[in-house]
Amino acid sequence: MYPDFQYLFQALTGMAMPEWLSIFKTFGFLVAMSFIGAAWATGQELKRKEKQGLLHPEFQLMVVGKPLQPVDLIFSMVTGFLLGDKAGGLFGGFHEVSQDPMSYLFSLKGNFLAGLAGALFFGYLKYAENKKQVLAEPKEVMVAVYPHDLMTEIVVVAALGGLLGAKIFNALETWDDFVKHPIDELTSSSGLTFLGGLIVATIAFYFYTKRHNIPFRHMCDAAAPGIMLAYGIGRLGCQFSGDGDWGIFNTAYLTNSDGSLRAATQAEGQMGLHLIGNAPHTWFPAPGWLPRWLVGMNYPHNVGKEGIHIAGCTGDYCSVLPVSVFPTPVYEAIVCIGLFFVLWMLRKRLKGTLQVFAVYLLLAGVERFFVELIRVNSTYDWGFIHPTQAEILSVALVITGICLLLFYRDKELPVNNEGTALEQ
Repeated sequence: MYPDFQYLFQALTGMAMPEWLSIFKTFGFLVAMSFIGAAWATGQELKRKEKQGLLHPEFQLMVVGKPLQPVDLIFSMVTGFLLGDKAGGLFGGFHEVSQDPMSYLFSLKGNFLAGLAGALFFGYLKYAENKKQVLAEPKEVMVAVYPHDLMTEIVVVAALGGLLGAKIFNALETWDDFVKHPIDELTSSSGLTFLGGLIVATIAFYFYTKRHNIPFRHMCDAAAPGIMLAYGIGRLGCQFSGDGDWGIFNTAYLTNSDGSLRAATQAEGQMGLHLIGNAPHTWFPAPGWLPRWLVGMNYPHNVGKEGIHIAGCTGDYCSVLPVSVFPTPVYEAIVCIGLFFVLWMLRKRLKGTLQVFAVYLLLAGVERFFVELIRVNSTYDWGFIHPTQAEILSVALVITGICLLLFYRDKELPVNNEGTALEQ
């Protein structure tokens, strides 16, 4: 696995890489790529819906040429201080930071002098920029802001809402650990529940669209393919970093002392159960036509440092699982990126409002429900059934998607630029 860029580039080049590269985490990079992919797809759909007359610009009155306002200067200086403080703290302490960047970002650690320099630099940039634009007589202009112009804000809303929801639902799922170490759980880069993030991000989107007079139903349709793409790319981050989001144990393969994986006899697999205790497991050797890695991986050098020590390994990530597990992130990445293309093809064929979003909910719910059958998660005791949190939410998504397809009808017709109603 490649927990950070140091491991990644060493694997790609076969040469030793500088330690400072370990600050950049593979999971974080792919999550960033997932947001970029989702922003591109959503932006394209917003533009298409604007041309259809479904979305309209918001007209804002702006004053151009006015002198620099104190609040703008203060905001720039505070931003510069935070960036300088955290960036300066990396020098001489990057090894500690690389272990848990999220905890460092949310801590009071940093470099005050570097932060002060950053504040002065950003303040000067803001002053110089405003000086070029200031007019002797400031004037008011009316500016048309289309929904696709707001993509930067939309991404920020999605990121903050998704992160908050992911942490909240993960805390509910692992309540005992959260109560013991609440700060560590909240600032850790692990422990992210996607469905929880989706729910809170959707709520945040609702209030955001209300504020900017964007029809929420059309925003849902526009964002649906991008969300599916983001989830697929994000699962690649889980896979390449080895963040623990894998499936149940497959005792058909055992780990050697050097971290390599070997096929085991069924008798060896039974004897190897003592290595995993009461953890869920099964015996499933790969058929001859199927690559072994599709049914069994042991995630050497995983970012979660789970498993046993790799003999002769030195460094921060020297753990490997003693028994193989099903690589569920691989399954979800392949399926969800494939489903993105399905939604992308359907988006022009499904004419009704919220139909694309309904199909997304249906596909996402079914996909997650079935992958939960071979994943390890906490369960709820409901007497005769014991569902996981993800299974409950998956069923809710499927039911919601079906209800939207069967019962929702939007009677509002789009209009063109001349105000003439268009056919759906």
